[in-house]
Amino acid sequence: MNPSIQISEDSSLRYLLSIADLCLIHAQRLGEWSGHAPVLEEDIGLTNIALDLIGQTRALYSHVAKLEHAGHDEDQLAFLRDERDYFNPTMVELPKGDFAHTCLRNLAVSTLLSLLWDGLQKSNDPEVAAIAGKAIKESRYHQQHAADWCVRLGDGTEESARRMFLALNSLWPYVPELFEATPEDSAARASGLGPAWGEVEGPWRTELHEVLKEARLSAPPAVAFRSYGRRGRHSEHMGYLLAEMQYLQRAFPEGAW
Repeated sequence: MNPSIQISEDSSLRYLLSIADLCLIHAQRLGEWSGHAPVLEEDIGLTNIALDLIGQTRALYSHVAKLEHAGHDEDQLAFLRDERDYFNPTMVELPKGDFAHTCLRNLAVSTLLSLLWDGLQKSNDPEVAAIAGKAIKESRYHQQHAADWCVRLGDGTEESARRMFLALNSLWPYVPELFEATPEDSAARASGLGPAWGEVEGPWRTELHEVLKEARLSAPPAVAFRSYGRRGRHSEHMGYLLAEMQYLQRAFPEGAW
């Protein structure tokens, strides 16, 4: 069984890992819709979005591996870390739920990524800026795709509106974590590597509320609940997700096929 790798505690690397992990885990959940979406076109659409996210993940992991100088590669960073060494927000590791849940989560995540990539285009790291320049085009398409579905469902039938209402209420408590201040964010902002996630909260909320208004939905009131996936403290769902995602790499070290 392949052992876990130890990752650097460098704040810049962990900042980049947090974005890559967000893309990876979100892609893993979207990939679960392959063969299960309500229409064939959406079956292909969600899978393609997941593949775009995997491409963004690979670019960032490969760059982190070069900066780390620890002999790791993108596959090891993806598959050979312990649960607490992943820094994705909790929202993306939650079970895929129904189609309304997936569309709303995809809207929240793609809007966040679009804003982060926009800021990262100004990174003082040329490689990160180049990755962001390509990724933002994909994320903006993902955002529009999700927004179209959210409006279609929220302003659709009684049943689709009910499901969107339930999805919104189940996901909204995980929103504050997206913009929580972290030492990695502060260091990235100070160094010019990239924006703190909290910097994009205002635009994120503005763009989300525009879609929700068109979908005849309203954001729920804030609650005291807090999640801490970006600090490596994950929900009970993350372990099961990683067990499935990591199995082949750990069971067959250096396997090739």
